[in-house]
Amino acid sequence: MNKAITDGLVLMPPAFADGLAVWSSEQGTPGGVTYDTVATAAVVTGDADFGGCLELLKTDAVQRVRYTGETPLLPGCYLRVTARVKAISGPLPSVRISGWAGQSGGSQVTGLVETGASTALTDYGEVVEVSAIVGSGSRTGVDLIWGDPVIYGHFGLDLTGPTGGVVRIDDIQIEDVTSVFHRTMMDLVDVRDFGAIGDGVTDNSAAFQAANTAAAGRGILIPEGVYQLDSNVTLEYPARFAGTVTMPEGAHLILRRNFDLPTYAAAFGDEELGFRKAIRALTVFSDHESFDMGGRRLEVTAPIDMAAATGQTTYEIRRVVRNGQFNVVPGSAWDEDAQTSTASYDTGTPDQLTNVVNIANIAPGSLVEGTGVAREVYVTAVNVGAGSLTLSQPLHAAPSSQTYTFRRFKYVLDFSGFSKLSKFTLTDVEIHCQGVASGILLAPAGETFHLKDSFVTKPRDRGITSPGIGCQDLQIDRCHFVSDEQQTAATARVSLGFNVNANDAKIRDNRFQRFGTTMVLHGNGHLIVGNHWFQGDNVTDGPRVAGLVFTEPNVKSVVTGNYIDNSFIEWTNEHDATPDFSNEFSFGGLTITGNIFTVNDAANWFSWIVIKPFGSGHFLQGLSITGNTFKSLNGTTERVEQVDDSIADLVFGSVRNVVFDGNTFNGIGQVTQNPVTIQFDQASEATDWQVDVAGWLPFGGKAREVTGVVTEGAITNGGNADVFAMPYVTTETGASQGEVTLTWPEPVKGRVHVTARVDRPV
Repeated sequence: MNKAITDGLVLMPPAFADGLAVWSSEQGTPGGVTYDTVATAAVVTGDADFGGCLELLKTDAVQRVRYTGETPLLPGCYLRVTARVKAISGPLPSVRISGWAGQSGGSQVTGLVETGASTALTDYGEVVEVSAIVGSGSRTGVDLIWGDPVIYGHFGLDLTGPTGGVVRIDDIQIEDVTSVFHRTMMDLVDVRDFGAIGDGVTDNSAAFQAANTAAAGRGILIPEGVYQLDSNVTLEYPARFAGTVTMPEGAHLILRRNFDLPTYAAAFGDEELGFRKAIRALTVFSDHESFDMGGRRLEVTAPIDMAAATGQTTYEIRRVVRNGQFNVVPGSAWDEDAQTSTASYDTGTPDQLTNVVNIANIAPGSLVEGTGVAREVYVTAVNVGAGSLTLSQPLHAAPSSQTYTFRRFKYVLDFSGFSKLSKFTLTDVEIHCQGVASGILLAPAGETFHLKDSFVTKPRDRGITSPGIGCQDLQIDRCHFVSDEQQTAATARVSLGFNVNANDAKIRDNRFQRFGTTMVLHGNGHLIVGNHWFQGDNVTDGPRVAGLVFTEPNVKSVVTGNYIDNSFIEWTNEHDATPDFSNEFSFGGLTITGNIFTVNDAANWFSWIVIKPFGSGHFLQGLSITGNTFKSLNGTTERVEQVDDSIADLVFGSVRNVVFDGNTFNGIGQVTQNPVTIQFDQASEATDWQVDVAGWLPFGGKAREVTGVVTEGAITNGGNADVFAMPYVTTETGASQGEVTLTWPEPVKGRVHVTARVDRPV
């Protein structure tokens, strides 16, 4: 910066040869004595050292030479005043730069240092140069620190010491030297000053590190150019990139003071590359627990391989990516890879396919399709040498050999390259899949992956996929999942919000909009709390499909406080290689409480809670459905619960510990209750009263127990006499075994209240 150039300031005083009327023997202020009226001063031309100069006889103890012009002083501007002097004859004086500080209105600013260092003249004819720097900042090298309110100065020099000597003074120079202070004044160091060359070839690693060391708290400027870095580089102070850097895939750049996507995108000249390099820095360096995308929208042209980005295969230290959007750019990079191969299956090794043809073409994370393959079975690992695939779940009825289809969806964030990943969090991000990509593919192993306060928008196939047990303790909180199938009929949709293979998922306060299926959960210990998922369509009286699918019979899970809209809970054991009951926990351990269940314009055979056994011999052994609200709009729903016995039915003679109570029913044809208390009236005398409770009992079960019979009013015989005897009870009577028989000692009539159960409490 040079104000004489940039702002047109006039700094340089005129030469002495131009006349002495502008040179004062006092302070330089208006009205002072000027040297054109002093007989002891004269202009000399042709001096051997100076050319034109001022010759002066020193007559005062402090002989001043001051320019009467007002030299402007601007904040942040630094001036150097220079004078060259030589003694001609007589006593030898000393010389120093001096000035007078002025403010608005023309008065002097007092209390300031007004003189520079003094230098003694020691020999006749020897040229001595003195200088001083004046400016507003207290910086090393500034002699006259003149800040606000100083706005101008009268500058020159002082001759001190003995009088009577004759000296000659060269033209006084005043120049802008602000550039001398740029490195400290602008709080910036330039990597070029430490040997960096932006030719895209030269290794600048050492130069960058040297600049970082010299910065000592100041910023680091990477000017225009392409700077090759062959080694790992850490910049501990704020970096500003006008140019870009290039690095080998395995090298990392750590920007400690501006660890954010805007800076990394500027550093590498590419958002996607900048993100990958930032993720590498996040996982190799412990100074940051999170990476801030800075609210930036990242245009993603291809799946981001997160393991390749980090250069690691196992990572279990908490790391967070926050505050940004991944926006998919459509293109062929998102096309699904589909392979068909013949393979063998043996229930003795239920999580493997063997003798797989063309196995090298099958990618880990592929969805498996074929006979006996249940929902959301994925390839967890590929062993090309052994010709075998590891599956995320067993197959329930697969033939010993068949042709399978393997579909590898493309995900915006692909973590499948990790063998294990734990404690990774995404927060306040949106993954906008544009209907051409899927969202997140988890690692095959790990725990506590956390997605919170985020959006997964328009995934083509899957929102979040777990190809193994990397979903252990999966946490999804306060997120929005929006499908790309809004106008598609519910039965024609193919998208899925997410799946789980392991235990202890926490799914809380989320919203899922019109997916084919919202969630498929294996494992147990899940908490499904406070969510809203809806899967309706525009088809009048259309069928509805499952929203929440449990694939393990004994789930030890809670479904509480959710809004379950135009979809149902389906409970299966489809991920069981031997699905017939065999000395195990059967369907149980599930609490469904405090939910809102609603449906509109659906077929009347729709139900919200459906149990579908994939093998024989199963029964209910611990189920609580309480405090829920069921409401059917624009039609009547016959029942809220049912068993899908298309493969196998439940064994109702073994049911125990079922509570179906405290629910409210609106637009429901048949209320469900267990235990159920009904009023029964026998109008004519009979010994056996047949009390039908089948309609009220859950899932079409048997009337297994009667826990109470209370008469209301008198029980009378044929002679209209009161009968005080009580009946004995026979359960599981009638064609459906949903009736109980009350047997009296004689034919009687009257009213009773009977409490019956579908189960036997233990």
